[in-house]
Amino acid sequence: MSKKYSVAVVGATGAVGREMLKTLEKRNFPVGSLKLLASARSVGKTFMFKGDEYFVEELTENSFAGVEIALFSAGGNISKKFAPLAVKAGAVVVDNTSAFRMDSEVPLVVPEVNPEDIFNHKGIIANPNCSTIQMVHALKPLHNYGRIRRVVVSTYQAVSGAGLKAVEELLEESQAVLNNKSYERKIFPHQIAFNALPRIPQSGGIEDGGYTNEELKMVNETKKILHDDSIEVTATCVRIPVVRSHSESVNVETEKHITVDMARKLLSETPNIVVVDCLEKEEYPLAATASDRDETFVGRIREDKTVKYGLNLWIVSDNLLKGAALNSVQIAEVLISKK
Repeated sequence: MSKKYSVAVVGATGAVGREMLKTLEKRNFPVGSLKLLASARSVGKTFMFKGDEYFVEELTENSFAGVEIALFSAGGNISKKFAPLAVKAGAVVVDNTSAFRMDSEVPLVVPEVNPEDIFNHKGIIANPNCSTIQMVHALKPLHNYGRIRRVVVSTYQAVSGAGLKAVEELLEESQAVLNNKSYERKIFPHQIAFNALPRIPQSGGIEDGGYTNEELKMVNETKKILHDDSIEVTATCVRIPVVRSHSESVNVETEKHITVDMARKLLSETPNIVVVDCLEKEEYPLAATASDRDETFVGRIREDKTVKYGLNLWIVSDNLLKGAALNSVQIAEVLISKK
């Protein structure tokens, strides 16, 4: 009989936490016992998992006794406080916040890209930013073949990346705008309905010449995951009125010539990447069709003739799945494969 594991989901009532539960069930992760942990205000809420009802418990310093794998997605401050406690109690933490991503002793992992890093952990493994995950997933085979020198990325990010309340705000504000009514927003600094918002944090987070934390995450995380500090990355991040799935326009400059056909071949051969690229049939990745899908979709592959060796890509993936919950569960799967 194969081993089963004691699993805790921290932030179980949030958008990503809910997807973690669904993903654990869908992928038949060997869960022996399950703890759903959240703040005191969520205590008593129930969720179904494999036909059984589980009650949400309050996250405390004593929540991790007997837990072997803890999936965290409850905010950076929560992770900073409780992840070390989980490790001390004997768990391996897969953290979906920014708390430990750039810690030199914490591996930052996309399983299709750098799975070997998982086993260098000291108790905590970090899940990258959602926008970074889908980009490096597609960049890795191109980097292996032609070595990437520079990346220019613009993101078009779904509101679910800001949580369930952000989704509610988009839907409610859209209805208000359509009915010519005023709306008092609480999440976004400006109208998100029928609009596009540069990802400017509402409080702090402006760094390094006007770049935001979100943009610098893509810069720094890409270099760490690909183990190449020489790659130049510049990013502009934008929130758009889409509920689910991030889209990205990515321009790549390489040292070696990569033709469009070769790029399609390299990407098609990469696990969990789907190439959708036929303009004649109007086929290209779409947020609407990528939602609730596990794969990263790549299309609009074109050579950039303004540089010696350049490519343009359009990359779309479900930010709650491959960008968060799925990637976390995949890390746990690789971890237990060599337990």
